[in-house]
Amino acid sequence: MADGPVTPLARLRAARGYVFDLDGTLVLGDRNNQGLAPLPGAVEITRWVAGRGLPIAVFTNGTTKTPQHLARTLTSIGFDLPADAVLTPASSAVAVFVRRGYRRVLVLGGDGIIGPLHDAGIEVVMPDGRPPAVDAVLAGWFPEFTLPALESACHAVWAGARLYSASQSLFFATAGGRSIGTSRAISAMIGSLTGVRARLVGKPSLAALRTAGARLGVPVADLVVVGDDPELEVPMAHRGSALAVAVSSGLGGPDSYRHLPPERQPHLHVSGVDELLTLCQGG
Repeated sequence: MADGPVTPLARLRAARGYVFDLDGTLVLGDRNNQGLAPLPGAVEITRWVAGRGLPIAVFTNGTTKTPQHLARTLTSIGFDLPADAVLTPASSAVAVFVRRGYRRVLVLGGDGIIGPLHDAGIEVVMPDGRPPAVDAVLAGWFPEFTLPALESACHAVWAGARLYSASQSLFFATAGGRSIGTSRAISAMIGSLTGVRARLVGKPSLAALRTAGARLGVPVADLVVVGDDPELEVPMAHRGSALAVAVSSGLGGPDSYRHLPPERQPHLHVSGVDELLTLCQGG
């Protein structure tokens, strides 16, 4: 007799690695990733996963801080994670840019993007209103965005540079509610003027999931992807045939997925990572 389909719970317990979102899933803070505090069960589930000998990545679409800075912050509030556990769209951008042979990139962002690109040997060019000679333009968290920055970016794209966006999310979760991200707004302005659509390097792109899988050394189909945003983690998981777990502790509430077709639904939907831990433990 043929075996039946593998259940989500069976896949959860057979997982070879975990990718957690940060804001709204493991922690809540303010719009600048300050004052982070763990959500219920967050420290415990990461310790449980590590205790099973499974690798963990924390992938946030935020680019206000470098991955190393965020990892130190998480350690300071009680998490026990590897120093290289945190990934951001800058991490997946580096993977894309290195693969494509890009040497010079115009950055519309701050240290959270500049640092990882520098570390990868990519020359960073900052906008000053003049036409820059670059291979790509990358838009991230950049509340200081100005008209001269827009002019630099548009001239670069008109000259043939590829346009990339760290995130296309409208919002991200904070302790005070939702905050608007800048990447989508900035890339939309550039796209409106140039007619060029930005390519996404952050979640929910397959490039982001593949970067996480490569960091963990795990095929993406064997990962559990956990997050709070209906537009990010669940679609990303489905693109890589990973297990999609939605939590209701951030942007996405219990009704967020009901209008979606079955193939876009989370495999599991829990109130938070505390409930997920109970499922992992067999409760």
